[in-house]
Amino acid sequence: MADDQRLWGYPEVAAHLGISVGATRSRKSRVSLPSPDDDSVPDRPRWKPSTFHNWSPVGRGFRSDLHRAARPEDTPAI
Repeated sequence: MADDQRLWGYPEVAAHLGISVGATRSRKSRVSLPSPDDDSVPDRPRWKPSTFHNWSPVGRGFRSDLHRAARPEDTPAI
């Protein structure tokens, strides 16, 4: 297999997504990752890097913890 078609395991997928290997395994078990391109070895799924090029993780959306807190003048008076 050509070097540009090297298959990714959990560590490479985790690095690509910016999450831990444990979180990657968890997402796989919850079917929150694309289907592996190679699952011939039990417990060692492998993906082609191209599988993740146009794929976006489920749950990536608005994160309120990344935005500023409401200013006191923005909250209604009681």
